Amino acid sequence: MTRTGVHTGRAALRERLRRGRRVVGTFLKLPGTDAVELAAQAGLDFVVVDLEHSGLDERTAAGQLRHAALLGLPALVRLAAVDPAQINRLLEAGAAGVQLSTVRSRAQVAALHAAVRYAPVGRRSISLAHPSAGYGAAGLDAYLAAEAADPPLLVAQIETADTDDPLPDLLASPDGTLGAGRRPGAASVDVAFAGTTDLAVSLGLATTDDQAPLLRRVGEIADAARAAGVTLGGWAPGRADDTLRRYGLASANYLVAGSDLQLLGAGLRHLATDN
Repeated sequence: MTRTGVHTGRAALRERLRRGRRVVGTFLKLPGTDAVELAAQAGLDFVVVDLEHSGLDERTAAGQLRHAALLGLPALVRLAAVDPAQINRLLEAGAAGVQLSTVRSRAQVAALHAAVRYAPVGRRSISLAHPSAGYGAAGLDAYLAAEAADPPLLVAQIETADTDDPLPDLLASPDGTLGAGRRPGAASVDVAFAGTTDLAVSLGLATTDDQAPLLRRVGEIADAARAAGVTLGGWAPGRADDTLRRYGLASANYLVAGSDLQLLGAGLRHLATDN
């Protein structure tokens, strides 16, 4: 089996999650590769190229994903919906995985799982003419073996006050089983991600309101993730312990902290007010 840099990055990130280690990344919303390089130099564990809440187009995102792969920085891509053709192109460009927004049903998770896996477990279209396959240098069998061993990471954003299917059902493996003893890679998702901003809005909360409903809902997501044997993740504006507690994410091991735009804005405001 021959692995590309994409497979190596995926495997390393997944292994850290499997061992219960916290990984920290941020959303990338700005075009170009500068933010990718800065994230790698800073020592972030991963980045998420944001195609839901940014002005990035697919071509720009593909360039960022490819650059991240060359730097050895795992880069996922956030999408608003399952588009198998788009997902395939982004994986071929170098995405380490897919973070799907507003997951409400098991059918969405099943569609995502099928879109990122090759037959017989999925319906992803095969080609070797792309960077993630090393442009076919190792051959079809080696590439398929590497993909089976280190499939794309899948992150399900749960960010509504309720879901169409119970949370444990959303996180169950394709064969319906739960628990940490499942075969590696068999889970429907790797991370159950609490999208705390949308979740607060869905619960009817403002930043000055009582945070108890948000904490209860994040707690439900955490309980479902624990029962399913998947990692809890979530978004917070920073990684300080008190911040994570305020968002109910003290036990989250996949943390997306802010975004490149937010971090840039905070730095500029600090510069403008520093005496």
